[in-house]
Amino acid sequence: MSAIDEARESYERQLREPWKANISGAERVWMLTYQPDSERRLRHRLPSFETSTVAAARGWQLIDVTSSFEKWLEQHEYRDEYLSDPSALQFGALDDFADRLAVEVSEQLEAADENTVSVLLGAASLFGLVRLSSLLAVVSSRIPGRLLVLFPGVRDDNNYRLLDGHDGWNYLAVPIN
Repeated sequence: MSAIDEARESYERQLREPWKANISGAERVWMLTYQPDSERRLRHRLPSFETSTVAAARGWQLIDVTSSFEKWLEQHEYRDEYLSDPSALQFGALDDFADRLAVEVSEQLEAADENTVSVLLGAASLFGLVRLSSLLAVVSSRIPGRLLVLFPGVRDDNNYRLLDGHDGWNYLAVPIN
């Protein structure tokens, strides 16, 4: 059995657990970790996760942030300057992007209900631009059901490292793996 199939089985077990209503936003986050080199396989197998979710009588909502940065940059008035000198992004522009991304994800979460699994896809595309921990801190209070974060990285206890690149952060999310 492939690692992605094992991850889906772990996800299915988590889906079968009763959902408590009175929990914090951080506890509504499920972190599904997988090896970064499995990203394409996971994306290919994503429909099987949706099928498992629907079979468990839960709603499914995909929130794909993979191209959020390029869409933001495309509309930015200083786009050409940032493309010619990417280091200029460090002077506040990435904070603007982080704020816009939080609004984008929050707006999509508003379309969900307490029975929906909202799936955050594209965390790897945020690497070096936005800290996922900061994004989750902003949106966690807006999660009506559960937020499944597809996390290409590693988990050691509750310490998560995206793409195994940062020191990581300690998070109270429910680990799935």
